[in-house]
Amino acid sequence: MKFIIRCLFSFMGLVFLLSCQSKEKKNKVKEESIGATEVAILPNTEAYRPQYHFTPPEKWMNDPNGLVYHQGIYHLFYQYYPDDIVWGPMHWGHATSKDLLHWEHKPIALFPDKNGYIFSGSAVIDTENTSGFGTKENPPLVAIFTYHDIDGEKAGKTDFQTQGIAYSLDNGETFTVYEGNPVIGNYGIKDFRDPKVFWNEKASNWTMLLVAGDHLQIWQSDTLISWKKVSEFGKNQGAHGGVWECPDLFPLKVAGEAKEKWVLLISINPGAPNGGSGTQYFIGDFDGTTFTSTQEEDRWLDWGTDNYAGVTYNNTPDGKRIFIGWMSNWSYARDTPTEKWRSAMTIPRELSLEKINEQYELINYPITGLKKVLKSSNSFKANPIYSVAGLNISQSEIVFTTASRDFELSFTNQKEDRLKLLFDGANKQVVLDRATSGKTDFQEDFAKENQLMPIKNLPEGAVEVRILMDWSSIEVFINKGQYVMTSQIFPNEHYTNLNFHQKGEEPVEVKKLEIREIESVW
Repeated sequence: MKFIIRCLFSFMGLVFLLSCQSKEKKNKVKEESIGATEVAILPNTEAYRPQYHFTPPEKWMNDPNGLVYHQGIYHLFYQYYPDDIVWGPMHWGHATSKDLLHWEHKPIALFPDKNGYIFSGSAVIDTENTSGFGTKENPPLVAIFTYHDIDGEKAGKTDFQTQGIAYSLDNGETFTVYEGNPVIGNYGIKDFRDPKVFWNEKASNWTMLLVAGDHLQIWQSDTLISWKKVSEFGKNQGAHGGVWECPDLFPLKVAGEAKEKWVLLISINPGAPNGGSGTQYFIGDFDGTTFTSTQEEDRWLDWGTDNYAGVTYNNTPDGKRIFIGWMSNWSYARDTPTEKWRSAMTIPRELSLEKINEQYELINYPITGLKKVLKSSNSFKANPIYSVAGLNISQSEIVFTTASRDFELSFTNQKEDRLKLLFDGANKQVVLDRATSGKTDFQEDFAKENQLMPIKNLPEGAVEVRILMDWSSIEVFINKGQYVMTSQIFPNEHYTNLNFHQKGEEPVEVKKLEIREIESVW
């Protein structure tokens, strides 16, 4: 289906602002303006095009698919419609990288066929050639995905989603679709999709996770072709405000302990804590067949509105659990003010598990490789707090350490756009306000409500606040990724000023403030 793009926009230029002083006398903090530095003209200057996040070269993109590492290459497949910048018949787009930052766009990997559109799924390296598609010397890269029969859906059927496979013998350059598809049929489940497959060391077979409306199904196979359902999870656990999607299951060692726990990711739409799309997680145990969790409260990977359908890489060389999410929300994904392409991916993040104040926490934090594209640091005195002006804030990393819990950060430009990030100590929460951040009127719900993130388990004392800003996004990581918010923004021109505002009785204390411009990866 097609939707009307609701607002036109002019080309966004770079801005050079020499100084800024706060106009809010009530802030009770001394401010000092930092001199401007020259902002380089970047090679990809299309309005709102992220400079270090993945975007398709053109047209529509949504969920990441088939995240797998093989022969020195990270593969990123993704939901793609090559004919328009709104959702349409789904293909698998494809890109590759050696460092998860610099990407090479590849030809479309999978096309719709007689069984339907190619919806989300995963990819594995069949090292032992259990499928028979390759050899042990040249094991196949096998893609597992959902078929969506649009004609069946229009006819009112409930069995229009099935599971198919395809394989590649040239490391993802070309695929052969299995002629016996679908490998898993449908017995009347309307929403039956998004297979995540991994090699199960406990059972010595392949395990597939499938979402079935409001819960998870677990299937197993010896060959990647013939499958058997072995268990279910979630009918009476977790958030159920919308359809479950994009499952993932993996073990993580608890930091500082010998203990290992299993983590289950489930995306849900709608029903996220700040509206629309979001990703919940469960911490529990997996015996090789059944996942169990005693978790009672809903837990969220990211509290912002724009991190959805994320999954992790199979077969990483160092065993790290690397996550990428779709940086958008189904509430307004089709309406965002871009012209040539639509949607981006989050920065790749490493997931880990920590026990903080006797509670297990899933940590997600940018990959260490990001430091390769960080330019030299602009370091500022800690106190009194400064109003920093003249830097390319819209393409930067901002890092500081603070024990304060009552202050506001605002990002501004010469067009009087203002993005606010409030630390509210009384209510133990962080609030993101994008109501005046730039273009917001392309969809009525985009900036209607502030985004709230409870931080009730944040340790006392000084914690790190790390913020990644790109031309149309902000990612906030608190205490090394214990609490995270991801949000799209569309300023009328780049933010060039960062202001600290005191909100409580105690002055804001910042031990260290560093701002680094981030190089374009394109």
